[in-house]
Amino acid sequence: MRTILVTGGTGFLGSNLCRRLINDGNQVICVDNNYTGRLENVADLRSSPNFEFIKHDITKPLDIIYKIDQIYNLACPASPKAYQGKHAIDTTKTCVYGAINMLELAKINNASILQSSTSEVYGEPFVHPQKEDYRGNVNPIGIRACYDEGKRCAESLFFDYARHENVKIKVVRIFNTYGPYMACDDGRVISNFICQALQNQDITIYGDGSQTRSFCYVDDLIEGLVLMMNSDCSLKGPINLGNPAEFTIKELASMVVSKIGTKSKIIYKDLPLDDPTKRRPDITLAMQNLNWKPKTPLSEGLDKTIAYFKGTCA
Repeated sequence: MRTILVTGGTGFLGSNLCRRLINDGNQVICVDNNYTGRLENVADLRSSPNFEFIKHDITKPLDIIYKIDQIYNLACPASPKAYQGKHAIDTTKTCVYGAINMLELAKINNASILQSSTSEVYGEPFVHPQKEDYRGNVNPIGIRACYDEGKRCAESLFFDYARHENVKIKVVRIFNTYGPYMACDDGRVISNFICQALQNQDITIYGDGSQTRSFCYVDDLIEGLVLMMNSDCSLKGPINLGNPAEFTIKELASMVVSKIGTKSKIIYKDLPLDDPTKRRPDITLAMQNLNWKPKTPLSEGLDKTIAYFKGTCA
């Protein structure tokens, strides 16, 4: 049995990962300050003898009495609504101080550590689809920079710890992911559309709806994370994890309206500053090195996600 620490463990991805790791027979330590995470996301796990929750902000060092085998560093607000505004500085601190603290913990324990980086490191891309060797086009002083540049700096720290401290690292770049345990009010496009439709509110598209995203169902993404963590130590990354099927935001809105049968109307507002107009991963490296690709079509994943939200935000 491995002892695995998951930061950001009560969040959307973190709670799904904790559930998967426990089902695989591991001892899981879930760490979160619950800024965007929610304890109800792990309510079903708290009675398990293989699960422990620690409320902690990883911008501060973490003392653990156990020997840790693996660390998944997922802690960081991931939606623009959560990381912009007054929480921008805290977001950068989580990306940078948090990475350092978790890398030091991995070093002490000789543990493998996986960094959940993001497709946002590519910014507004000049290359499409995005491959891992593309260095990106990011505005370092924009309203999204706390997240974009914070994650870029975290990647730099991970590779320096690998080069100079022999820490066993893994870096994945996660593209848009959706599914159960998303928060209704997290500001991400799929949760926004579903909750607005369920409540018969206007569905808000920012821009003209022609901007594209690729949507990966959460179970597929979690499988990729686990495969990457348990791959050969020579495979450090970065590796893209996401669904290469590309949809416009307008297409997504139409699918949600059709599935829910809502009375909602689609309305349009100005596109936020620095919001990327294209996003699609090249997953060649993941297919070659992990034998991984997403299996869940968007239509099927939306059905599962809508069913979840009917019980939480309808």
